[in-house]
Amino acid sequence: MKENQKKTLKITGFILIGLILFWLVYHKQDFKSIKEALKKANYWWLLFSMFLGLLSHISRSLRWRLLIEPLGYKPRNKTLFLSVMIMYLTNMAIPRSGEILRCTITSRYEKIPFTSLLGTVVTERIIDMIILLILTIVVAISQFSVVLDFLTTNESAQKTIQNITQSAGILIAIFVIGIFSLILLFVFRKKIAKTKIYLKFQKFIEDFVAGIKSVIALKNKWIFIAHSLFIWTMYFVMIYVAFWAFDFTSHYGVMVGLTAFVMASYGMVFPSPGGIGSWHFMVIETLFIYGLSRENGHIFAFGAHESQMIMLIIAGFIAFYATSLLKSVDSKINKNIETENIIEKTND
Repeated sequence: MKENQKKTLKITGFILIGLILFWLVYHKQDFKSIKEALKKANYWWLLFSMFLGLLSHISRSLRWRLLIEPLGYKPRNKTLFLSVMIMYLTNMAIPRSGEILRCTITSRYEKIPFTSLLGTVVTERIIDMIILLILTIVVAISQFSVVLDFLTTNESAQKTIQNITQSAGILIAIFVIGIFSLILLFVFRKKIAKTKIYLKFQKFIEDFVAGIKSVIALKNKWIFIAHSLFIWTMYFVMIYVAFWAFDFTSHYGVMVGLTAFVMASYGMVFPSPGGIGSWHFMVIETLFIYGLSRENGHIFAFGAHESQMIMLIIAGFIAFYATSLLKSVDSKINKNIETENIIEKTND
């Protein structure tokens, strides 16, 4: 199969995943009622949410520069920002493909080796993963009583738990399978160590350790940490202020917002373009635990998610156009430099 056909199939496949997930989440909803509810929303808060999202992306590009500079390069901030926005736009078609494209763009315009840039992106993602895990622990500890209360008072949740506990055979089967899997892992550990999955996992651990070491070795590590905290704070706040755009979510506090944000972040990890469907599902089900009806949850998730998607699409296409202008400007500058060099040689 040709490379172009493979790319087309990948793009089509990921888009289909997103559309199917979105359909599964929203197919029972009345879009007329959603449309009417969205008309009543306070769009100033959604616009503010979009602005906060843009600030986080600016900070991400500045943080990336801190990782590149120790390699001996000083890329322009505008190139890094434009490549980051193109990354987000591309990820809406093929998840994680934008990481490759932003490295390609920066490599082309700033004359930095692609592999070096890719290493800095790996480090970025490792740091982001650590922050997400820390936030997950905070939410798990602080909201444990809320979840427990939901499980003990909600009828549908109780029925689900009862069905699981009553199915003793299923629990025994899971236990036996777990023990058997551990035995197989131990017996075939040498063969497993040679498999692609194991080697990829080993490479991930090595990259994880290298990423932590590279951040510790940074001269401006505190600025890097400040940017990281700012990025994730903006990620959280842009969801939290979206609560204020709707009457039925405006009363929720910070911890509800943080919980919804953390769960939504895991929705973004799912291989769906832009978190379509998976993001909505995680937010809807999380807010349901806090007493929000699923109908209103669908409305909030649609408004909060799609407002960010609109911002990324607009900013992404502007970035694509701006990089083409950047290319023409750079070529003119290079021609002027070449002309000046020729004149200097002629005078000499």
